[in-house]
Amino acid sequence: MNAMIELRQVCKSFGAVRAVRDVNLEIPAGQIVGILGPNGAGKTTTVRMICGALSPSAGTIRVFGMDSVDQTLGVRRMLGYLPESAPLYREMRVEEYLAYRAGLFGLRGAERRRRVGESAERCSLGAVRRRRIGTLSKGFRQRVGLAAVLVHDPKVLILDEPTSGLDPAQIAEMRGLIRELSGERTMLIVSHILPEVERSCDRVIVFAGGRVLADGAPGVGVSGGLIGSMLSGGRIVVECRGEGGAWRATGVEGIEVAARERLEDGWERLELRWTGAGTAREARERVARACAGDGVLVRELRSESGTLEELYMKLITGGVGAGAAAEVGVGAGENS
Repeated sequence: MNAMIELRQVCKSFGAVRAVRDVNLEIPAGQIVGILGPNGAGKTTTVRMICGALSPSAGTIRVFGMDSVDQTLGVRRMLGYLPESAPLYREMRVEEYLAYRAGLFGLRGAERRRRVGESAERCSLGAVRRRRIGTLSKGFRQRVGLAAVLVHDPKVLILDEPTSGLDPAQIAEMRGLIRELSGERTMLIVSHILPEVERSCDRVIVFAGGRVLADGAPGVGVSGGLIGSMLSGGRIVVECRGEGGAWRATGVEGIEVAARERLEDGWERLELRWTGAGTAREARERVARACAGDGVLVRELRSESGTLEELYMKLITGGVGAGAAAEVGVGAGENS
């Protein structure tokens, strides 16, 4: 078995509405996958089909080699699913709730107590184990929800907006906890917070209109990555002094001035955009040679690659074509 999760030509319709269309995915064990897309893109429907809560209208889904429909109970034992609003019983104490959740998976006696203790410790709940859930802060309630989905030791974790409503410190804590868990489990993280996905995930899948528009590693990376492959060019920032600095920059092939600012100390700051072929390093070298050839002094010259946010906006507004999508492994047919 090569994939922990495998989707083949998966579709889901609700009456006349086609929520998911011909999705093909393979997710290996141990990978952290971020799932992005606007509201109504098909993200949550796909996740619910993987969990066995919904059956696909067409196609097959396998988790650890088991069919999500024919072997749904086996699939659910392999999964831990934390929805955006964790289903917590606010009147129960933390350890009572965790024991209740463990019992739903058939855990009893010493084994249940052990699992409750381990999941509470993993999620740093020791100080609040005897407190009622309704008295806890949002951050602690989120931790209780995560502990509850860990209590039966699932091989796959699916987290829907795990940092929603948390303050910056709590977000950092949750990100660290996700990273701690990543080496042991396959993880799917549905989120609208793009910087969090970029920091936390090994792979990004972008949905829109029920289809997969892009699938690959975030960032630029050695081989281009998702952003490097689908966004042409990037930004170059140069601080220079000397007559003709801006003119020389605009005279370089594939370079244009996007913004220009005169600094208080007499230097000039230019934000350039490069859209031609080649790497960011080659574009920087072209600008440096142009400035040097005109006697322009340069005190700062750096390139900034595109961001996941830029790529996301281009994808959902149709700004990236099928050709670019094909370069990162998404076909121009069914999933484009």
